[in-house]
Amino acid sequence: MANILEYIENNPEQAQRLVGLKYDQLQQLIQNALITHNQKLAEAEEQKIRIIKGGGGRKVKLSMGEQIILTLIYLRHLTTFQLLGIQFGVSETTANDTFNYWFPLLRELLPSSMLEQVKKTLVTTKLLKKFSQSMN
Repeated sequence: MANILEYIENNPEQAQRLVGLKYDQLQQLIQNALITHNQKLAEAEEQKIRIIKGGGGRKVKLSMGEQIILTLIYLRHLTTFQLLGIQFGVSETTANDTFNYWFPLLRELLPSSMLEQVKKTLVTTKLLKKFSQSMN
């Protein structure tokens, strides 16, 4: 399966078409998102009371960069989580969970004008939700 992050790194001119950001903007966003992610993890770890040593559990299938790319591709193309899961080699649920983790972090980092460039308009999203609810 093709690695989208690797493809973008090998073809930086395609970054804007795929995720809505220029390659240098994407690299800066990934770096800032990783810093924010590590800060939030450190804050959460300080508040935990551990009985069992940390580090157990299932290892993640996607790198942090791939998780961010997954989120940006969803915002840019409004595809289904099933298709995203197939593209990235993870389950639909994992794709959904990944998006829901990274979206608030990216929202903190991106100015709203840039976030709007990455994603389709909020009005379109609301209309799609309203339409899907009326179909049920």
